[in-house]
Amino acid sequence: MRQFLLLIPLLVVTSAGAQAKPPATLPIQDNSFLVEEAYNQGGGVVQHISTFAHAGGAAGWLYTFTQEWPVAGQRHQVSYTVPVSRADAASGGRAGLGDVALNYRYQVGAIDGVATAFAPRVTILLPTGASERALGAGGTAVQFNLPFSAELPASLVAHSNAGATYTPRSRDALGNRAATTGYTLAQSVIWLAHPKLNLMLEAAWSRTQDVVGSGQTAWSTAALVSPGIRGAIDFASGLQIVPGLAFPFGVGPSRGERGVFAYLSFEHAFTKSASQP
Repeated sequence: MRQFLLLIPLLVVTSAGAQAKPPATLPIQDNSFLVEEAYNQGGGVVQHISTFAHAGGAAGWLYTFTQEWPVAGQRHQVSYTVPVSRADAASGGRAGLGDVALNYRYQVGAIDGVATAFAPRVTILLPTGASERALGAGGTAVQFNLPFSAELPASLVAHSNAGATYTPRSRDALGNRAATTGYTLAQSVIWLAHPKLNLMLEAAWSRTQDVVGSGQTAWSTAALVSPGIRGAIDFASGLQIVPGLAFPFGVGPSRGERGVFAYLSFEHAFTKSASQP
């Protein structure tokens, strides 16, 4: 079950995108779970995202809180992600703060009225989690992700990700240090079954290094497929609440692992102009 919970943090740093207009005027466009979308937060609109992941048959769990803000319009977006997790029994079984992520995304090209979107992201992962309790990498890391989104026929939308994480001085539970690298690929297909109801199928793969001794690392691979559903509840004030649920399961090197993933998003305007159609 450990691989399942290790893969999730690589994906949920900024897995939710954002809508360019007041949420009550649009069908659900964002709020993917494990695959980052290429839609930056609309001007004057803030989003608060909570996720909870639990691997079936294991004591470990992961909670994350993300807040996304536009900067001078939709072209630029900043956000942060705060993870809290409990490691499995083999790693001590204690809960605590993980490595906090500070994120910046840039929306490339046209923003409105286009069928494709591209928004590269760079993230600094701060070593706020205790590596001796398997809650953090033990060193500052930099992460890059390339999210691409495309509208398809038959009310389908696809999202593709390719990312990498580099930690120059990662540390294991025994205090050994080494440079580590990790790679992720992810793909999703979303069916817009209704303007306020989406059926989702997401898949993710990772290849990461773990510190196993002073200056020594070993590679590990994880892969999962995650069917899910999300819906939107709109309010006259412009507030949109999006709850969602998914049931990821391991494939290939992660075969036999199963879990549950819960999602809850609140999106609303923080300026008067953004709340107007």
